[in-house]
Amino acid sequence: MYNIITDMSAYIFLLIVLLFPGISMAANSKYTKPDIPIDKNQLYSSVEKLTALNPSRNYGNIDSLNNAAGFIKSEFLKFGYTPVEQKYSVDGIEYKNIIASYGPEHAPRFIVGAHYDVAGDQPGADDNASGIAGLLCLATLLKEHVPKINFRIDFVAYTLEEPPFFRTKKMGSFIHAKSLHDERADVLGMVSLEMIGYYSDAPKSQFYPLPLMKLFYPSQGDFIGVVGNFSSSRLITHFRDVLKLADINAESLKAPFFVIGVDFSDHMNYWKFGYPAIMLTDTAFYRNPHYHSGSDTIDTLDFDRMKEVIKGVYWALLNLESE
Repeated sequence: MYNIITDMSAYIFLLIVLLFPGISMAANSKYTKPDIPIDKNQLYSSVEKLTALNPSRNYGNIDSLNNAAGFIKSEFLKFGYTPVEQKYSVDGIEYKNIIASYGPEHAPRFIVGAHYDVAGDQPGADDNASGIAGLLCLATLLKEHVPKINFRIDFVAYTLEEPPFFRTKKMGSFIHAKSLHDERADVLGMVSLEMIGYYSDAPKSQFYPLPLMKLFYPSQGDFIGVVGNFSSSRLITHFRDVLKLADINAESLKAPFFVIGVDFSDHMNYWKFGYPAIMLTDTAFYRNPHYHSGSDTIDTLDFDRMKEVIKGVYWALLNLESE
């Protein structure tokens, strides 16, 4: 996730919240909620593997990036998937997304994505080993429980989300979203797992572009955020409401793309091609003091809450077809 804030956009952000609050009503009991165990050890092991890579898995350390991609691919293979590499070149260097699919091959598809690169020299536990760990855990759950769904789920691990490629056509998610558009794929939507591991119960641990936003959202960082644009409203509501059925607080925000923070991950590239897309996030630098620093380590993550987020996302995926 990339950090850029301006005073003007912060005021616009507040205006949108005032006019279109994302506060949730009670979640509906209509949803299917299978009682499934979530392997916290798997989540921990995935984060541990990625954060241990040295040098850091940034765009300049291609061997580390390839090792991260190799780990993700090997995990998909272990779960029984047939992963593929979506390769492309930037300045003569080859980068790759890793893709694995579940469900009917020719059915409409839903994308679950997370980036595996980091910004600069840091372990990147929350940003974004936590998202990749969640993606791999979801893929495991589908293979273990084999739910029958009438759509296809594509798990995509992206490269080059971080600077200097953020907001460029060289982002792995742009490459993937464009490929869907070019092949005229039937896309139901997309969810980006962007920093899902840092939480705090401390008072005043959650920050916002303007302090007045705390009139509408919690002042402690104990929730997962569901963020998207107005075209993705249905997805936002669906994921927020189902996540609230797990043991995790969930808050939502619907706002236009120009509101700072709304497009701070890979989901923004799917908007460019007309696909509904949302971000699940612990809100990054608005909460996590370790953002984009060497202290973004595995010991700062809350794996119990991560586990509940994954449970909620799994339920949300199972219930998509009924929406």
